[in-house]
Amino acid sequence: MIQDRNLALAARQIERAQVNKSLRPSIAGFFDEATNTVSYVVHDPKAGEAAIIDSVLDYEPASGRTSNASADRMIDYLTSNNLKVMWHIETHAHADHISAAPYLQEKLGGKLAIGREITRVQDVFGKLFNAGTEFERNGSQFDKLFDDGETFGIGGLEGIALHVPGHTPADMAFIIGDAAFVGDTIFMPDFGTARADFPGGDAHQLFRSIRRLLSLPDKTRLFLCHDYKAPGRDRYAWESTVKQQREENVHVKDGVSEEDFVEMRTNRDKTLAMPTLIMPSVQVNIRGGRLPDPEDNGVSYIKIPVNAV
Repeated sequence: MIQDRNLALAARQIERAQVNKSLRPSIAGFFDEATNTVSYVVHDPKAGEAAIIDSVLDYEPASGRTSNASADRMIDYLTSNNLKVMWHIETHAHADHISAAPYLQEKLGGKLAIGREITRVQDVFGKLFNAGTEFERNGSQFDKLFDDGETFGIGGLEGIALHVPGHTPADMAFIIGDAAFVGDTIFMPDFGTARADFPGGDAHQLFRSIRRLLSLPDKTRLFLCHDYKAPGRDRYAWESTVKQQREENVHVKDGVSEEDFVEMRTNRDKTLAMPTLIMPSVQVNIRGGRLPDPEDNGVSYIKIPVNAV
């Protein structure tokens, strides 16, 4: 029996959807190879209502130019299927791509949502980037801040948010019907798990968050935010199940202790370079995907702290 009340609520939701097909979402994944990110359109086929999860704004770091090709692919899909966007959901403040949520909101409507602990991330990175007192650190850049166990709907689909910190303090998993969108907690079983060495990250928390997710019913569909093609695999993939992860995940399958995981994760993280787009991505995403305010010449600037990280 699951003792975690909010996890038990999520499990019952998943079980209802596995019995009743009308409670299962239709899901389209959009892979951005430049950042190895998967964005999703999740919708209720009957009601025609949809959520966009972890959208990508194209950004060229050498020139500092943005473009909307990735977001426009999603718009084409949504409009061709006559879908109404209700939510723009961020699983966390991404360090590897800039969110396209403001652009998509302008075109399609809908509310922008993230986990309530985004305020902790805003505080840490607001100081790093010397954002000043004009930068609000209360999550007000978002329309909705989700708490652990909070429920929501997309048409007739049931949704519940679960707090899964470790990669960052603010990571959330969003369970919609029988599908879990787990952000940067876990990857395909042959690749393992997310890093935990960003400010506010914690390998112990990450292990517990992953094991929490892997306590969901075996057939729960897990949709991942990234894939990097593990050695020996020639294609990108981003869907697995709880059962598959428990049996096969190279970092955190059944039988791996928290102590062993933390030792592995800590040692592995020491070998990893910072993501190419971490400075622009975090700086923009803590603002809900909006660029810093233009300066007196009308141009927005991304700061790069020198010798500070």
